[in-house]
Amino acid sequence: MTRHRPCPAAPGPLEEYAARFDDLFSRLAQRRGFREYLAGLLAPRDRNKTLTALAGAEPVAGAGHWAVQRLQFFLSESRWDPEQVNARRLELLLGDPATAPHGGGVLVIDDSGDRKDGTKTAHVGHQWLGRYGKTDNGVVTVTTVWADERLYYPVHAVPYTPARHFPKGKGDPGFRTKLAIGADLAAKARAAGFVFRAVAADSAYGDQDGFRGELAEAGLPFVMALKPRRGTWAYGADAHTPVDAARALAWHGPDDPGDWQAVTRAFRDGRTETWYAADAALGWWGPDGARRLVVATADPAILPEKATWYLVTNLPRPGSPRQAGSPHPAASLAEVVRIYGIRHWIEQGYKQVKDELGWADFQVRSDVAIRRHQALVNCAFCFCWATWFADHRPQHDSAAPGPEPGRGERGHPRRRPATGAVMAPGTARGARLAFPLDRTAALVAGMVEGAPAAAAASPDQLSRGRLRPAPLHP
Repeated sequence: MTRHRPCPAAPGPLEEYAARFDDLFSRLAQRRGFREYLAGLLAPRDRNKTLTALAGAEPVAGAGHWAVQRLQFFLSESRWDPEQVNARRLELLLGDPATAPHGGGVLVIDDSGDRKDGTKTAHVGHQWLGRYGKTDNGVVTVTTVWADERLYYPVHAVPYTPARHFPKGKGDPGFRTKLAIGADLAAKARAAGFVFRAVAADSAYGDQDGFRGELAEAGLPFVMALKPRRGTWAYGADAHTPVDAARALAWHGPDDPGDWQAVTRAFRDGRTETWYAADAALGWWGPDGARRLVVATADPAILPEKATWYLVTNLPRPGSPRQAGSPHPAASLAEVVRIYGIRHWIEQGYKQVKDELGWADFQVRSDVAIRRHQALVNCAFCFCWATWFADHRPQHDSAAPGPEPGRGERGHPRRRPATGAVMAPGTARGARLAFPLDRTAALVAGMVEGAPAAAAASPDQLSRGRLRPAPLHP
């Protein structure tokens, strides 16, 4: 086998990261394209990160520039496998103690849509786009994210293909719903070596009996949200919706909480909030059933709409008859609230990949080009963490296991960092974009500034004696 020809080095620490992918690219042009694409994604976001922006060329008029055409060929025509690139990225995450998953983390499933015009682009359809809160023409991608109270990163991403793209519509053997894709990605994450306390998802997935059944059949624990008015069969006098079940719980005030238990939620800026959680009964669901309905709220008296969670989980209650025979460790009310609180990291992740790294800025039509773009964006995202941990190695302390379970998640608004922390210190090199690696520190600073409270040790983890990385400093 001939040796690879040397490739022009990427700037700064990006070269060390990119070199770990070199064996996946058979040609010099591919290795060079990989470095140039990542550098463009990491550059300051002065405009949409189309190919002309990534190459530092003039918009529209610069589309024919050789640098732009080279990136176009790398993304659309060159022969390399985005699945292999993503698998290598995950190997690097698994192999680094600072980012390796542990049993206290959470695997978050979600989907995100972005507007795209026309009808010729792969996966485009008239469908619900959650980012815009309406039905429109666009591309929807189902994603999984691993997260704990310290960090978060994408695991897998698969674009959803609407039924109109198949000859037999929804009856076509190749058609898969977003729910089926999400269940497959959860199993795929576990097969790739990712461990987690539970799978978390919002009500778009939690309301689906079939989806929860697929996860349970695959042996996966879950904590998912339900819509307050989601109806279920029950006898006439019994509760028919989650909100009815919550109102049936006894509450006599903070001094006499009745059926409710106080749980403390801590935020990154030092604030703490006292919420209340309880096991409720709804149809066949109950504290000792195969499915638990857990209600968490800031005020049990009025159940405020924006500060109340209705959660369904297959994690048994501590001390319940199901605990001994369950394949999953028992979870207290505080632990269930902690798990679902971590789900909100995926919203923070969307801000990074979409608002900074150009996730939705692609202007290619083919399926493989879209998947390649998404894989490269995820590589750029994880490079930011790799660069951060290279200078901020986590400290291991076995003496202190951490706060009590259930303490911590991302806070509400992020504190605005100092101006000097977000400005790229480098200057533009010629007529091209500013030095892209100067932006890495700013991107990571945004991640860390929005990080949740210190990591909480999960009950199933404390007995293993595993050393936990210390939380990052804000």
